Amino acid sequence: MTPFLTAYFARIGWSGSASADIETLKALHLLHNGAIPFENLDVLLPREMQLDDQSLEEKLVTARRGGYCFEQNGVFERALREIGFNVRSLLGRVVLANPSSLPPRTHRLLLVELQGEQWIADVGFGGQTLTAPIRLQADIEQQTPHGEYRLVQEGDDWILQFRHHDHWQSMYCFDLVVQHHSDYLIGNFWSAHWPQSHFRHHLLMCRHLPDGGKLTLTNFHFTHYQDGRAVEQINLPDVASLYALLQERFGLGVDDVKHGFTLDELATVMAAFDTHPEAGK
Repeated sequence: MTPFLTAYFARIGWSGSASADIETLKALHLLHNGAIPFENLDVLLPREMQLDDQSLEEKLVTARRGGYCFEQNGVFERALREIGFNVRSLLGRVVLANPSSLPPRTHRLLLVELQGEQWIADVGFGGQTLTAPIRLQADIEQQTPHGEYRLVQEGDDWILQFRHHDHWQSMYCFDLVVQHHSDYLIGNFWSAHWPQSHFRHHLLMCRHLPDGGKLTLTNFHFTHYQDGRAVEQINLPDVASLYALLQERFGLGVDDVKHGFTLDELATVMAAFDTHPEAGK
């Protein structure tokens, strides 16, 4: 086992043996979602997100931070490859907000080929992210631990949808064209720096729970969902409460010299979003 895999397995709580099979893929996918939260704090601090293997390992594994799709699926792709999976990244166009024109390719996801079948894996789409791989097969409903999904095919394009109450909501569209590291660098830079990017205007966080629930955070508003219902909602009163919640409910590491952040740094970030009291009050 490689040193990276040893550290990664400890980070997500995996203690079994790992083989390039569907059982391992499903187990790691769910554990990753539960241990490494989706979060965009570095966009707001602001800090540049580096996508090389060492930087991603330092941030998401060693420092126990989270990240967004380019980071999350970058780490997951490396782990799967070192186990022995045939895996590569794809790029998708996010259509969740029903845009009037086709947006750029700003979402990283994974294509896994396993025993003659192709699977989509994705640990980086926030609150609606997959928590299990799904077959690359059109028009079949596929159940995951946190909801029902399907793929629709239009020519060379695929559209991932999730069941939202009584209808299907599109999340993103993608094709199977080979992408290169430079493509992810451009998508990552655009997501972090484009003035209208939603990552620049809100603190966003999500962690999926093994029992089918999930925790979400938008700025100062925290919600715990269970079976599609909000069972706990908190409007946090101040930055100190937010700082504590990030650590206690999302398991976020804050003490790393390079990738951690102080209460005062968080207060500076949050001052742009609300008029809550200053840090420590």
